[in-house]
Amino acid sequence: MTKNIIVGQSGGPTAVINGSLYGVVAEGLKHPDRIGRVYGMINGIEGFLQGHMMDIGSLDQTNELEMVRTTPGAYLGSCRYKLPESLEDAVYPQLFQKFEELGIGYFFYIGGNDSMDTVSKLSRYAQTIGSDIRFIGVPKTIDNDLVETDHTPGYGSAAKYVATVVREISADATVYDNKQSVTIVEIMGRHAGWLTAASILARKFEGDNPVLIYVPEVAFDQEAFIAKVTESLKHTPNLVVCISEGIHDEDGTFICEYSSEVGTDTFGHKMLTGSGKYLENLVKERLGVKVRSIELNVCQRCSCAHLSRVDLDESENAGIFAVLSALAGETGKMINFIRNKSVPYELSYGTADVNIICNQEKTVPLEWIIADGSDISNEFIDYVRPLTQGFVELPTKNGIPLFAYRK
Repeated sequence: MTKNIIVGQSGGPTAVINGSLYGVVAEGLKHPDRIGRVYGMINGIEGFLQGHMMDIGSLDQTNELEMVRTTPGAYLGSCRYKLPESLEDAVYPQLFQKFEELGIGYFFYIGGNDSMDTVSKLSRYAQTIGSDIRFIGVPKTIDNDLVETDHTPGYGSAAKYVATVVREISADATVYDNKQSVTIVEIMGRHAGWLTAASILARKFEGDNPVLIYVPEVAFDQEAFIAKVTESLKHTPNLVVCISEGIHDEDGTFICEYSSEVGTDTFGHKMLTGSGKYLENLVKERLGVKVRSIELNVCQRCSCAHLSRVDLDESENAGIFAVLSALAGETGKMINFIRNKSVPYELSYGTADVNIICNQEKTVPLEWIIADGSDISNEFIDYVRPLTQGFVELPTKNGIPLFAYRK
């Protein structure tokens, strides 16, 4: 007797989240003796609750499924819906009734921390009612902050994008060398600095820009920062500094909260300016040099301009391995990456208990943060460099990439 698959995406998009979706769908279609139809949830579990879904397996009959593989964003659409903590909530029998009506035997959710929380709750509820549906989480997040895995799909491409753009910014900053200048680049990362740390790959030689790198794992001291900038300008007149959006002082106050421009919304919540903008004004006021701040913003999240071949391949393989794991009887698990060695790079795939993954956060090891919190060590470079390797040739029309989209 065949059972059907349902797959969804949740949380922020990445450059390769659709690679995992492709892997799930393509592998699911290879087992017609055990798997019937492959459904896709539109806008995750939230959309599914509202009855929004599609027969994504039918895309295999056209070129559309192949195009999904290299399309950034989230082809099925996403959500940030969190299931109730109590498994006695009415939403759970409602969901499982829908699963039964669709003949679902395998549930796959591609996402980050909150998505793994969804997999955890659904698999635990299934156990309480004796359901044999298998629930598997497929990791994704540019933040690289999921525990129990060496790294996450999406991080390698985002890291490559950050390193490339910072190197481009550094080249731009050195055009005029007759005056001192400071360029501050703000990079995503509220609590974990993995993405900001990747800016070290922009350096062409020791001492090259970005000279200073600040991540949220270590408390940020404004006076020490000004002293570092002053000293660095002596040997690098066109200084580039990279910071995480979430840098904070020793009391836990985000640096952006010091801005005099902070206002409040109608609910009394602080409307924060960026950390980069605040430090731009601080440097201008204290040092009187030319300074600008650049916020990479959403471009770093799912740009396909600098796709990592390694990242895309691993993303697809995660989806494939998820299907194979479910067919082997696994449930309540997340696919994880196990690094066997870095040189030459070698990776294997496994599963980890999703219950010990959700609601946890992996940060950059403190021993990889050096120079009083203003630089990153070579050990990190050895870790991240293999993840950014290789290029992907995208399908194009008139010189512009072609993306799959839902009609």
